[in-house]
Amino acid sequence: MDIAIPNSGSRRHRSRRMRKGMYILPSLFTSGNMAAGFYAIVQVLYYAITNLYWHLDHAAIAIGLAVLFDGLDGRIARMTGTSSDFGKELDSLADVITFGVAPAMLAWAWGFHGVPTVLLTVWHIKLTQLGGIACFLFLVAGASRLARFNITLNPQPSNPGRPGKKYFVGMPIPAGAGVIAAVVHFQDGDPIRSWYTALAWVAMVATVGYLMVSTWRFYSFKDIDLHSRHPFRLFVLLAALIASVAAFSGPVLFGMALLYMFSGVFWRLQWIFRRRNPRPPPTYREASQTS
Repeated sequence: MDIAIPNSGSRRHRSRRMRKGMYILPSLFTSGNMAAGFYAIVQVLYYAITNLYWHLDHAAIAIGLAVLFDGLDGRIARMTGTSSDFGKELDSLADVITFGVAPAMLAWAWGFHGVPTVLLTVWHIKLTQLGGIACFLFLVAGASRLARFNITLNPQPSNPGRPGKKYFVGMPIPAGAGVIAAVVHFQDGDPIRSWYTALAWVAMVATVGYLMVSTWRFYSFKDIDLHSRHPFRLFVLLAALIASVAAFSGPVLFGMALLYMFSGVFWRLQWIFRRRNPRPPPTYREASQTS
């Protein structure tokens, strides 16, 4: 009875084909990122035509899903060793659409399109123009942040953290888009209808744009190793977080987005106070006790 021995060349060929197929996997998540961004833009246009504000909520949810896709494609590429220059460029182009154009349109439509006209029509026009400028600056800041991230080999934040921790230099553009989407989703897409709230929204959008082009540090979560053994408490925490988002997505995502946004501000202020008030050098008695 003859036993067929598999050819080593065919095995290498199948392994090479499987390896090529693995390179497609991160790009599929990037395509999902772009699809969610395109859907968000379409939903904003539907709102502009129909004035049905639930379209804005759908756009915010789509941007939130795109943030998830964006996190998965990079992590999968690193886990499978399939990072490539093509994937990085495709991811950057997708981020400009999904986390730049889509949230800028959403921020303008939610914050200024529904504001009723006041007696002084000129001031209403100025308010909408000011909102348009803020949203455009958000888009420019996001694109600039991506360009800086692509050309910087070893970015270092101006307020460095402890050794061993990995940080982003400036708020990443998915997080900036996530703040815009979380605020809109927290209100179920119901747009702003007062001029003073619209002014506050102008300041909010401009602040997020500034944080993206700043050199302040924001935690990147890249030092979390999924291959290592994690304590049981971490899985309980993740399960509680997923259940909370599923049951109370509006307030939970709103709180998470603002917490991440203000974490960079907190670390920056902490670093400034430490520079202004440095710790005094140890005295001779303290040095002798520690030696």
